[in-house]
Amino acid sequence: MNTELYIRGLELFNRSEFYEAHEVLEDVWHAEAGPHKLFLQGLIQVAVALHHHSTGNIVGARSLLRRACRNLSSYPKNYFNLNLTQFHQSLGDWQDALDGGRPVPSYPKLETLP
Repeated sequence: MNTELYIRGLELFNRSEFYEAHEVLEDVWHAEAGPHKLFLQGLIQVAVALHHHSTGNIVGARSLLRRACRNLSSYPKNYFNLNLTQFHQSLGDWQDALDGGRPVPSYPKLETLP
């Protein structure tokens, strides 16, 4: 796996540059053949969902976020050098807000483990 690109994708995501994050993480995903592939796909789907939301495509955001949550749900709270506990909670809050037609919370962040 290209660690440099992975870290770059996380940085872009955390700066709310979701389209760019998706592009970088997709490069990592394409090269991945191991057990992390579905996890990377889930992160990419979250980035695209948030990008859709930022452009007003709420239907697309809801659909992709739902698939992303499903893909990420089987991974432990600490995975691939990330603390996913708060991330999962943030995604759930986003899904609830989108499903309920309420204002969304702040963007989720991908916190790396020390």
